[in-house]
Amino acid sequence: MTCNIEYLNFKSNRLIPFDQFVETVLYKPKIGYYTKKIPFGRTGDFITAPTISNLFSEIISIWIVSSWEELGKPRCFNFVELGPGDGSFAKVFVNTLKKFPNLFNSINIYLYEKSEFLKNIQKEKLKDSKIKWINNFDKINKGPVIFFGNEFFDAIPIKQFTYKKKLLLEKYCYLDHVKGFKEVYQRAKIEDIKEIKNFRVLKDLKFIEFPKLGILEMSKIVKKIKKLSGGVLLIDYGYTKLLNRSTIQMVMQNKKVRTDDFFKNVGKADITSLVNFSLLKEYFLKNQMNVKKIVTQKFFLEKMGIVERAKILEKKMDLKQKNYMLSTLNRLLNKKLMGDLFKVIFAFKSKSNNFLGFK
Repeated sequence: MTCNIEYLNFKSNRLIPFDQFVETVLYKPKIGYYTKKIPFGRTGDFITAPTISNLFSEIISIWIVSSWEELGKPRCFNFVELGPGDGSFAKVFVNTLKKFPNLFNSINIYLYEKSEFLKNIQKEKLKDSKIKWINNFDKINKGPVIFFGNEFFDAIPIKQFTYKKKLLLEKYCYLDHVKGFKEVYQRAKIEDIKEIKNFRVLKDLKFIEFPKLGILEMSKIVKKIKKLSGGVLLIDYGYTKLLNRSTIQMVMQNKKVRTDDFFKNVGKADITSLVNFSLLKEYFLKNQMNVKKIVTQKFFLEKMGIVERAKILEKKMDLKQKNYMLSTLNRLLNKKLMGDLFKVIFAFKSKSNNFLGFK
């Protein structure tokens, strides 16, 4: 398998855990996938819901308005978008909030982005002074906070483990300068074994995917929510029934890359994994968070009135506009497309629990 060794800058025969390997090829400054390429849209490698339809962003915005009301309409309210992509959601969000002046005057809007390259793209699109970019949550010290991530958790690299003769082994990668990248399994670290054994949903699996980096990220979010109240809404493609297999996938030019071609395309394609929503829920519960029932994207968007909103909008549309809107709506809701594949989870800490979209 050939690969661009100079570009990747890996040392020969040095073992590196799979999640650190993916972290490097995706996020390493100036050379990582997310630091040098616009991955979103039809000319990119994948399309996200906010780039498919403004309707998605509008409905999520309305959900945030309703959540602000549920939290008692606080005069100081914080919103954080996790991994804002190309800024499509934030643009619709700000425009929607302007129709709710009390909330608009009360809200602090933060975009949490680690890629300077993507941050610059977002800043070109988003000129509103309400929006601030952050690298951590230290500045959020007053008022409830709502975190929102669409396809955020799947982009955080995961660890992979397998059992062999009752021993837990972790997947590593290494670079052979003659044969290219290879995979090898080594005995898992004691601290990782202990952490994995803490999760009931991982108990009977022979092949384990564990989002160690994701949980570290989520711990910062949970800490802030527990201190200030609020919640975190995550929408991502994933599963609730255990799969017992690798869910890693590489996407390039809106097509999945064959497994055999994985190492040929590192640095040139997106690498994600399916989100284990059962594990996420167990994590939140272990950390004394309340969790709404996990639902599909179709269920959530329909409960929030996306179909009714589309019917109102189509009255002012010509045939071409109407057909386009219905086509994108179908992509969001169709069970064979994004409708069932994408799941929605909301973990929160507040006196009230009557948040919309889950029943």
